[in-house]
Amino acid sequence: MAEIMSNIQVSPGVFRMKIAGNYEGRMGQFYMLRSSGMEPLLSRPLSIFDLQEHYIEFLYQVVGKGTHLFAGLKRGDSLNLLGPLGNGFPDIQGRVALVGGGIGTAPLYYSARQLSDAHVYLGFREETYLVREFGAISSQVHVKVGGSILDDVDFDAYDHIFVCGPTGMLKAAKLREAEQGYSGNLYVSVENKMACGIGACLVCRVKAPGGGTKRACVEGPVFLAKEVDLDD
Repeated sequence: MAEIMSNIQVSPGVFRMKIAGNYEGRMGQFYMLRSSGMEPLLSRPLSIFDLQEHYIEFLYQVVGKGTHLFAGLKRGDSLNLLGPLGNGFPDIQGRVALVGGGIGTAPLYYSARQLSDAHVYLGFREETYLVREFGAISSQVHVKVGGSILDDVDFDAYDHIFVCGPTGMLKAAKLREAEQGYSGNLYVSVENKMACGIGACLVCRVKAPGGGTKRACVEGPVFLAKEVDLDD
């Protein structure tokens, strides 16, 4: 069990939770979290928002019973953690854009801290959050409320593009890659539902081009865009 240091609401329905302890993890990886009670039975996958020597942080949106319980936790309460899990963003060199939509911005903060020269693009449907924090670690932070933040990204200006957000946003990024003939590396982090987080239940499967599937929790959640088929 791990002790919660803080659990702060940063926007309606969006919380930033800090948990004490020594943890590991690469940008884009995630942990499975579960509150100490009997319900809900399954853990919830949350990507690493930040990682420091004596704590780990998660940014999450209340969308169901599990995250609703998380929102009610306070300093001194405890959680079960399993991780780090999954295949995160690669360690790369070159010009990098980090593009996030909504709660998909969560794994990009830790990524921006690892890639100090990366440009950050944040898209929100209505209300922004944590923009100041991103501005403190990145020389360029672009923000859009409403519309698609992808419209503000010049793909050809970057060697690598990391995108995390709703499936529609990931599809739009893949379409831009194809239509534009983008020659760099486009990575997408999928937000598929997960039950076990270790590749056993296959709930999180994503289609592969040409047939077959990949497990988002083991082979992902980060994939080269060309490695996955996001169409229904």
